[in-house]
Amino acid sequence: MNPTVVLSFLLFTFLAALISFVKSSGSRKATTTDFFFANRTNGWLIIGASLFFSNISSNQFIGENESVYINNMSVIGWGVTSVVAMLIVSEYFIPIYMKAGVMTTPDFLEKRYDKSTKLLVSVVFLFSYIINLLPAVLYGGAVAFSSMFNIPSFLGISYWQSIWLLVFIIGIIGGIYSIVGGFKAITISDTVLSICMFMLALIIPYFGLRYLGDGSVEMGFQKILSSKTEHLNAIGSETDAVPFSTLFTGMLIVNLYYWGMEQYIIQQAIAGRSLKDSQKGIALACFAKLLCPLLINIPGLIAVHMYPSLTNTAEVFPTLVKDVLPGFLVGLTASVLLGAAITTYNAGLNSSSTLFVLNLYKPYLEKKKKGDVSERQLLRAGKIFQICISLFAVFFAPFIIFAQHGFYNYLQKVGVLFTIPIFTIIFLGFITKRLPAIAAKVGLVFFIVCYLASQLLMNLKLHFLHVIAIVFVITSVLMLLIGRLYPQPQPYVLQLDNKVDISPWKNRHYISMLLLIIMVIIYLVFSPVMLAG
Repeated sequence: MNPTVVLSFLLFTFLAALISFVKSSGSRKATTTDFFFANRTNGWLIIGASLFFSNISSNQFIGENESVYINNMSVIGWGVTSVVAMLIVSEYFIPIYMKAGVMTTPDFLEKRYDKSTKLLVSVVFLFSYIINLLPAVLYGGAVAFSSMFNIPSFLGISYWQSIWLLVFIIGIIGGIYSIVGGFKAITISDTVLSICMFMLALIIPYFGLRYLGDGSVEMGFQKILSSKTEHLNAIGSETDAVPFSTLFTGMLIVNLYYWGMEQYIIQQAIAGRSLKDSQKGIALACFAKLLCPLLINIPGLIAVHMYPSLTNTAEVFPTLVKDVLPGFLVGLTASVLLGAAITTYNAGLNSSSTLFVLNLYKPYLEKKKKGDVSERQLLRAGKIFQICISLFAVFFAPFIIFAQHGFYNYLQKVGVLFTIPIFTIIFLGFITKRLPAIAAKVGLVFFIVCYLASQLLMNLKLHFLHVIAIVFVITSVLMLLIGRLYPQPQPYVLQLDNKVDISPWKNRHYISMLLLIIMVIIYLVFSPVMLAG
């Protein structure tokens, strides 16, 4: 193991942690609002960085570069086209949450439907985080580090054993970070690591192209443009990882859910000191997402030419980094990868704990004691819950190695089972006034059963994103039919209970138009019209 890599990794990791804890040490953590929402004091810069880096984990580095290596650039659809969903969320969803003064996504469901719907969705959320999000983040980080530091050879252990070891280390570090530092430490860390990531977004393609071109960046670039150009195509066919047609069906639904209803993402936005700050932060995160192909996908293109026949395609990104970067930059990349794994893991832990404490544990205690519950008792329960789910994630994560059709495909398919049913009932709650709670409960169960049947019992020749769209439409029709037959006696009216200023950002429409133009340009560049032609 290269000593320079190890020393630079330890140095950059220590500095990021030091800055995070110094900056967050003055923040109070005496109440649930302090611990879970940084006391609603975050400005637009921290919100943007937190949204971006909570979204970017080792999963993207590993999974998307693997997909580019196996297929082509069509996988950028997950990130680049998410800008459309993020702008819709900024304009319509966030104002509703902040006007209603909700602390969790299911809080809105209680206001819109009833308490039992809130309880049911909170349980589904927790299953999603505990079974899908947390283990996947740990696994992605372990794969990256095992390859980058060549852990099996260095310690004389098998690849399977190295995954177990690294999952355990990342899980323990992440758990301590979240429990001790709280939400403020997580958001500060995200800001620091986002700066490092943008540096790497320029550094890694530069060194990769220079290595490919035998010392010449221009020659490396020419190699990518002159051979195997099918990998440059972002307009995916029906046999690719992300067919282009899915961008207008299931992809849009998944992105709307993720950016507008996923608790650990929404928690970043509603922790803002004003609606204006939240909307500006989302715009900043949009711009960062448009730059993502430089770091998250270009390395996969370079790897296509460097490694014609990799057996373990999940190692595309860490292998490239290890081969083309100087030692101290490998250390920086490893530090950012660790930060990406830990901050997404922390955000998931924090949000899981938020859902458990505020939506399940607190109502239970209030009903049992018939009175108010102390903040100290709630915080203690939240920290114990984080410890428990951390242990489960650590023991479950290594088994993702047995997933078929690649790690990233596993991540998306399993996530849909929990997420899109929630999107369906919240979305219809937004756009209707008399839809009853029974429709929400039936719709939630109906979607889960139908999607499971489509994946396990039927041999459909459709991409799973198209299946999502079809089941979403059928479920929506069923819910609207129930609403027509058994309408809610009184129409729902949004009651203002805002905790911060809810004046919108005046320049948001101009910035939104600019971001959409950039998105279209990216697709034109990575298409048969230009680079893939």
